[in-house]
Amino acid sequence: MELRQYFQDKVVIVTGASSGIGLASCRLFGSLGAKVVMAARSYEKLLSLAPSVGPQVKVLCVKCDVSSESDCKSLVEDAIDRFGRIDILVNNAGLSMRAMFKDLDLKVIHSLMDVNFWGTVNCTKYALPYLLQARGQVVGVISIAGYSALPARTGYSASKYAIRGFLDTLRIEHMKDGLGVLVFAPGYTSSNVRNAALTADGSAQGETPLDEDKLMSAEECALHLARGLVQRKSELILTGLGKATVWAHRLFPRFTDKLTYNYIARETDSPFK
Repeated sequence: MELRQYFQDKVVIVTGASSGIGLASCRLFGSLGAKVVMAARSYEKLLSLAPSVGPQVKVLCVKCDVSSESDCKSLVEDAIDRFGRIDILVNNAGLSMRAMFKDLDLKVIHSLMDVNFWGTVNCTKYALPYLLQARGQVVGVISIAGYSALPARTGYSASKYAIRGFLDTLRIEHMKDGLGVLVFAPGYTSSNVRNAALTADGSAQGETPLDEDKLMSAEECALHLARGLVQRKSELILTGLGKATVWAHRLFPRFTDKLTYNYIARETDSPFK
């Protein structure tokens, strides 16, 4: 099915919509004729970005901290009040981190679980009745770190594994209800997530350790997501490195641990050597 034909007049909620994969996805969905609900903590930023997504009649901006259950409930209610239905929920809002666990303030892991895992659970809980009515789809944007753990990212990997387990279970529960559940693992994608990643004390690291220009663009990632939704995939793992890592971890887990250690140790200012 052609993308525009599928997305025309679909109502799509995207969390973490103010930058990166979330914003690129909103713009793509909007260009394909969807009605887009943009959710993020910065309402003013959403308003400034909304014209790049679509005409005012087809875009709704909602201030939402996904770690707040009440905010997620209000997000869904606002979407229904405006558009009357929900066809797709993209749980994209997320935090990252970069620090050794032995040095870590536990508030960092609590923050990551609140946003990454509980944000997905909160939004999905309140959107689910409408998604079931529409025989729609729910997406969890995870990471290769949700299949094969990354050192110095204990909270990040734990939250992404948890999202995958939650969504895989949800898929089985609604196997006969027509609900699509997509676990979407982009791999390294150019975005602000590494700049905003939390350090051991909970402060943002401010700079990415990677060369962002060499990574997959958020726009390319959004296109993969759109195609995965059209095909109603249950799992989508991107990039050659990402696919190889998942495959190797399943077959040779201890060997993959060693390769991962050496790969991450080469990062600029790596927390370990």
